[in-house]
Amino acid sequence: MAKWTPRHEAPEPLEGPVVATITGGTILWFAMFLVQLPFYGWFAERELLWWVWTCAAGGGLGLIGIWYVRGRDAALKAHAAREAAGGEDGHRPGPAGQ
Repeated sequence: MAKWTPRHEAPEPLEGPVVATITGGTILWFAMFLVQLPFYGWFAERELLWWVWTCAAGGGLGLIGIWYVRGRDAALKAHAAREAAGGEDGHRPGPAGQ
């Protein structure tokens, strides 16, 4: 059996409102967590508490995701600004600013 290799180039990644998407998803996770809290006893009786804590974990991980994509977005914008200004010559200073 031959190893499968792609015969075409991979498409460019889709770029969109990433920060807004992650923020919206995080808000939904926290909203679902808050909606389930009044029914905590019901979930506990049926051994379904993982539903509640999955929503809490989704909200917490969403906060990390917001932090990450905001930094990524800022770095992409800074890179685009450097390229537009003509400052991108391929040389990047080292850790000591060499």
